[in-house]
Amino acid sequence: MAVLAATWGASYLFIKVGLRDFSAPFLVFARTALAALVLLPVALHRNALGALRGHGGSIALLAGLQVVAPFMLITLGEQWIPSALTGILVASAPIWTAALAFTAYAPAERPGRVALAGLGCGLVGVALLFGVDLGGDRLAVLGGLLVLLAGLAYAGGGIEFKRRMAGVDPAAAAAATMSASAVLMLPPALLTLPTSAGADSVSALLALGILGTGLAFLIFYGLIAQEGPSRASLVAYLSPPFAVVYGVWVLGEPVTAATFAGLALIVGGSYLAAGGRLPASRARGPAVASARS
Repeated sequence: MAVLAATWGASYLFIKVGLRDFSAPFLVFARTALAALVLLPVALHRNALGALRGHGGSIALLAGLQVVAPFMLITLGEQWIPSALTGILVASAPIWTAALAFTAYAPAERPGRVALAGLGCGLVGVALLFGVDLGGDRLAVLGGLLVLLAGLAYAGGGIEFKRRMAGVDPAAAAAATMSASAVLMLPPALLTLPTSAGADSVSALLALGILGTGLAFLIFYGLIAQEGPSRASLVAYLSPPFAVVYGVWVLGEPVTAATFAGLALIVGGSYLAAGGRLPASRARGPAVASARS
């Protein structure tokens, strides 16, 4: 679990380094294509792809909502905000789920008092980060808003996965959505092909796709099999601190007291927004992985 949290937390570092030479569309295409190359053989070995028959529309929807949209929003946002801050803001997905519960979109997720407290706690954390760490910089505020929208996309994707893909092997679902996402991102990637790239950017891209997206899923599903979905989903709360450590240690990103306070408020609020429990329902789908990155 520590290895998985460390791997997912590093995704934001890999994105930041990859952006030095690659466009956001190319990064998203490459990471999803690499992840599909890792996941498809596993799904084939498990004879799990047959269960996807009749789910073509759902796969396309999830690819757009749960992978392409948040991956693009995170990558675009990281052009203007630190990777450490990105890792913290992405953890807002359970807070968005609680907020969506007050709309007609997700009444089944209606939160109780504990979840409402988490929603309020998370909003305070977001306000603190925007007011202190991003205050006064319009592009940084825009980047932060894009990452928050990625959390919203993850929340909506988790709800849709629960509705549409019940009973489908998560490895097959992840392989299919990553493959569909790569196809969706191919045209914009071709329009923004890099003319050159340094060794650091290439290494970061390979690590992002193979380790941070593909192999991370395999470790996650192994944890689900061995420890159960509730215990495995602890990683959703463990990866943001790793993102902060990487950002500070590797990239030398500045942090403030507000950064750590925002981290505590958003991660704690996410925990409470999930009902004061582990998000077991989300552990069965790709939402957990990308919420992470």
